[in-house]
Amino acid sequence: MSWEKEVSELLRRRELAKKMGGPEGIARQHARGKLTVRKRIDALADPGSFRETMALTGSASYDGDDLRSFTPKPSVDGTIELNGRKVVVSGGDFTVRGGSAGAHGGLGQELAPNVRAREWRIPYVRLLDAAGGSVRSFEDIGRTYLPDGNIWSAIDVAALSEVPTVSAVMGSVAGLPAINACFAHFNLMVKDTSQLFPGGPPVVKASLGYDITKEELGGDRIHTRVSGCIDNLARDEQHAFEMIRAFLSYLPSNVWESAPRGDTSDPVERADEGLLDIIPRDPRQVYDAKKLIRSVVDAGSFFEISPDYGKARVTGLARLNGHAVAVMANHPKFRGGSTDVAAGNKVMRLIQLCNTFHLPMVSFADEPGFMVGLESEKQGIERAGARLVATTTQSWMPWLTIVVGRLYGVAGQCQHRASGMFRRYAWPSANWGSMHIAGGASAAYRREIESAPDPAAKRAEIEARLNALASPFRTAEATGQDIIDPRETRGYACEFAQDAQRVLRTQLGPPRIPYLP
Repeated sequence: MSWEKEVSELLRRRELAKKMGGPEGIARQHARGKLTVRKRIDALADPGSFRETMALTGSASYDGDDLRSFTPKPSVDGTIELNGRKVVVSGGDFTVRGGSAGAHGGLGQELAPNVRAREWRIPYVRLLDAAGGSVRSFEDIGRTYLPDGNIWSAIDVAALSEVPTVSAVMGSVAGLPAINACFAHFNLMVKDTSQLFPGGPPVVKASLGYDITKEELGGDRIHTRVSGCIDNLARDEQHAFEMIRAFLSYLPSNVWESAPRGDTSDPVERADEGLLDIIPRDPRQVYDAKKLIRSVVDAGSFFEISPDYGKARVTGLARLNGHAVAVMANHPKFRGGSTDVAAGNKVMRLIQLCNTFHLPMVSFADEPGFMVGLESEKQGIERAGARLVATTTQSWMPWLTIVVGRLYGVAGQCQHRASGMFRRYAWPSANWGSMHIAGGASAAYRREIESAPDPAAKRAEIEARLNALASPFRTAEATGQDIIDPRETRGYACEFAQDAQRVLRTQLGPPRIPYLP
């Protein structure tokens, strides 16, 4: 006897699931300028690679044994391929109850997407478009419940030390999904169509008594510029998918594997003449640190992370002779390149990413020191500085520092590591010390300056005397510090990235210190 009837029923239920929240819900999604979750997955994935899991999960009503209606679960899950590599994807379906979780699951439930990503050792991508918990679920289950979501969050936290995880905020995201947005190595928002908060405007009104819009409360300007909760901002959904693919292309599928090597057509010996004069002789002038990075790394390979937050430091991923590396640089266009709390946070996240997924670090250092001033004190610069020192000293990935300009104080100390595979080169434009000569002279020689007939002239005399000692060549004479022609930087950096591979192979596996978001 054939099973054609049951197969027909299977196909019918699959089609019902593909209708998501129905025509009205889909129309509302489009009216907000957003794709449906299924269109998003198709746009992200390599063509034809989506394999859905738990497609038949949902709420059904029956007339006897006949299915009368079916509402699918408010998410679409499965595996896709990105650039030929398998990835677990989970997308919130806002057309079904605003993406709020319902009363599904229980004994015999299939593996959740985050569990599958860990067990299969493949990256995990969340396309978040969900409002979190809803009081409607109380009616579904006939009771309230104790908040014990850490049963699931523990899996997400553990996954951060095992597989690359990306969260894309594709709509208004609240509750636990808002926290899931930050349980990621990289996250993003979409301009004008996504917001992020633990509770939206109605909750704010009920709790605090004032009115506020979604955009004012948790829009991209808040989270990509001020809070730093979101790394990058996508122009539109298609741009978001491009960034997800790009970010994952630099990382291995899991911590037990090495990062894939990319294109090697950019000559290792390429020397950019512009590097010879990119650092101005006048310290009051600034330069473009991103241009410096692009002049050294493989052509077109620089992928910036968090470009609008902590702008005194540039961070991102790139390639050197095809090898994936993390890169960072002080950016003198913003706060003189001084490391403030926000910039320090960016650096620590990048160091964690390197430690976890076995990427070498390449730093272009022009560090005037930790940010000073009242606002910096209010933000806790000392504790932030201590955390950066601790993170630096506890790191273990291969690290290359190229001192292109200033290197002062404890912040400058964070461009060095005393153990493991570490290498440092300096350009002739470099200068260093415990502090700037100008400020330091005013403090150390205060009495001598104040008692002089012409204090300004005396201060200038002392500073000139000290500046004569600041030549990097004098340091090289005493310490053996290697000073290189700036145009040679790419060759040395590519050599380092190649040499790092043998060390990285010995570090495969989970990180010594778990990754913390």
